[in-house]
Parts: sequence; structure tokens; C-alpha cells
Amino acid sequence: MKYLVLSDIHGSLHYAKKIEEIINKESPEKIVLLGDLYYHGPRNPLTEEYAPKEVADILNSYKDKILAVRGNCDAEVDQMISEFKLEENLRLKIGEKKFLFTHGHKFNIDFWPNEDFDVLVYGHFHTGFIKEFEGKLFVNAGSISLPKNGTENSYLIIDETKISLKNVNGNLIDEIGF
Repeated sequence: MKYLVLSDIHGSLHYAKKIEEIINKESPEKIVLLGDLYYHGPRNPLTEEYAPKEVADILNSYKDKILAVRGNCDAEVDQMISEFKLEENLRLKIGEKKFLFTHGHKFNIDFWPNEDFDVLVYGHFHTGFIKEFEGKLFVNAGSISLPKNGTENSYLIIDETKISLKNVNGNLIDEIGF
């Protein structure tokens, strides 16, 4: 199974259209959204082509493929316009690894959940990376629309053998096999 993992769209219609291009190019079976879908939040500038309702329309067109977690900027009204459920966290077994998908504002490389996992995948910080730490993998998808700390607009591709961090044009930034 091939998963496309995206985080922190923050209402950008420009990057929601890029997501459609990425879906067409990568052909994932599932799309995991790591939260902060529509609202830009008080600490962020407005995103390029800020249009949350139109972003919802694009995401809803993929509702049968989407698994999603709620971010710190997602509210009850966001669930009302989304035709897919926003979960607190997602637990999936991919290959032989136990993955925990979360937004990142509660659980991340500095604050571990009190449960067993092999790979923690999150967003929130808008900085994409893949790190090994104390026998576990910590993977941040970055932000598709508002990257920070000099990182690129990014997303993840995960399958049974590897995790790939790519920029919005599909160029490989980092990758790890398992």
C-alpha cells in the first residue's frame, strides 16, 4: 500500500491544486492528512490563494482515500465541511512497523506518546525531516504550503519498505528504508 502524507495546508488553494498534481503523479492508495487543513492560524500569514472552502471541496473529492487527524488549528466547523472524519491520532501497521500519525502539537520527537510505536509521523512544525532517535523513527512531513526554517514545501510517500520526503515538485529530499 502506498500512502501520501500531507500536513499543514492552512487553506491554500494554490497548494491544494498542487496536491491534486501530486496525487496524479504518485498514485497513492491512501492519503493521510496530518491536520491544519483550512485555517491559517494566528501565528501564520495567509497562505497563497487563501480559500478554505475551495480547499475542502478538493479534499472532499478524495474522501474515499483520506485518513485524517485533527491539528491545533482545526475546529468543529472544519469537521462540518469535511466529508471525512478528523481523528485525534491514527495507528497503522505498514510492513512490519507500527506507525502512529498525529498532528505534532502534543506528540513529537520531544514528547512521546505513552504507547508502543516504531514510527511517529507528524507535521505542526512546518519543517520536514526523517530522524532516527533511541531506536525509533520520527518523521515530519513539513508543510505543503508554509514551510519554515529554510525547508521546502514538502510531503511524504510511505510504503512497506521506505519513507520518502519529497518537495512539492516530487524531488527527493530524504529517504529511509526499513
